[in-house]
Amino acid sequence: MPLVLAVVSPEALPLAGFVTNSILVALIVLGLILWVSNKATAGMTLVPHKWQNFFELVIEFLYNQIESIVGKKVAPTAFPLLATLFIFILVSNWFGLLPGVGSIGWGEGAGMFSLAEVDTPLFRPVTADINATLGMTLVVFAFWIYVTLREVGVWGFLSHTFGPKGGLTGLMGLVMAVIFFMVGLIEVFSILLRNLTLPMRLYGNIYAGENVLHTMSGMLADKGPVVSFLGSVMLPLPFYFMELLVGILQAMVFTLLTAVYIKLSTEHGDGHGEEAHH
Repeated sequence: MPLVLAVVSPEALPLAGFVTNSILVALIVLGLILWVSNKATAGMTLVPHKWQNFFELVIEFLYNQIESIVGKKVAPTAFPLLATLFIFILVSNWFGLLPGVGSIGWGEGAGMFSLAEVDTPLFRPVTADINATLGMTLVVFAFWIYVTLREVGVWGFLSHTFGPKGGLTGLMGLVMAVIFFMVGLIEVFSILLRNLTLPMRLYGNIYAGENVLHTMSGMLADKGPVVSFLGSVMLPLPFYFMELLVGILQAMVFTLLTAVYIKLSTEHGDGHGEEAHH
């Protein structure tokens, strides 16, 4: 299996059956996360060992950040999903920067120092696959519906979204009711639009980064095998540091936006809950 410069495909490619190269990487990333978590939680002691200490530090930091956004009441429910999203996206983004991801595969006429195209890369960054980011977004949307209805109920959500504010009556109250109803329709549209903007933001940034790295790797492709090889290593190197930053920023953005969406739909839940109990 030769190591060659790959052309970044806009879609995941099948390897065997339903397993694509992005699914393969997703399984590897999942396995790494499970291995680390198992190593950290096996044989836990009051005086934590280094793996346990690292794991507890990460979990405590993430929980405090999530709690500061969604509130103490919703945090225990939202934390498992939000923490999982952040860790999975971050590890996936950084895993995609490892040598060989996107550049090891099968291609006609490929050689060790060849710049022939790889028709089927063995590995593809998970978050550079729109199917993966869309799948995560649909899970987020389903969870958002669940936690919103659990906290405020159907009537609480409808009254918060479409109900007139200000307590006006008479003609002015009717006018405001129509205005707030139209605003509610816009709000519902924006909520549905999140299922497009959230996955496309993550996918677009990671996929663009992959293209930048591959473009820089091929800048000296016609300068001979030695110069070509050195250029493919040295030219993209500064951009790897940028992509490391992009990787953690995009994991933060995806997770924080999800937390904010949950906060916006549940922050008025206490009042409605109290009214329901009365």
